[in-house]
Amino acid sequence: MFIPALWLGLIIGISFIEAPLKFTAPGITIPLGLGIGRRVFFAMNMVEVLFFIALLAGSIKRGVDKMWGWGVGAVGLLLLIKTVAIRPGLSARTDAVLAGSSESGSLWHYAYIGVEFFLFIALAALLVMATKRWVRITSR
Repeated sequence: MFIPALWLGLIIGISFIEAPLKFTAPGITIPLGLGIGRRVFFAMNMVEVLFFIALLAGSIKRGVDKMWGWGVGAVGLLLLIKTVAIRPGLSARTDAVLAGSSESGSLWHYAYIGVEFFLFIALAALLVMATKRWVRITSR
């Protein structure tokens, strides 16, 4: 299955590259960067939900072993945590900053980074399993 590879690329490109670099670009203010980030991460989250649906459907269609099932379950749980528990907190934090709150730091960002890290690990594990399966099938 190629979904884990695409999803990993999405995480690398947006979460690990675009998001940190955005605020270093000339002319990007905090409000502008937050506005861009809000749109980008909303779109990314929608794509992730579609990727998960495709991953789940493909897994059900082809039948899976126990390890693959646990991996897909972990990915689903992490996506659910990110979508339902963390993103609303990040959105509220963004609203507060845009309204002029001068609070520094945000635990919501650290939570997001942590969940994103574990999601990356779970997807990488699925990619390794899928690659091993593909090698077994094609080398017959």
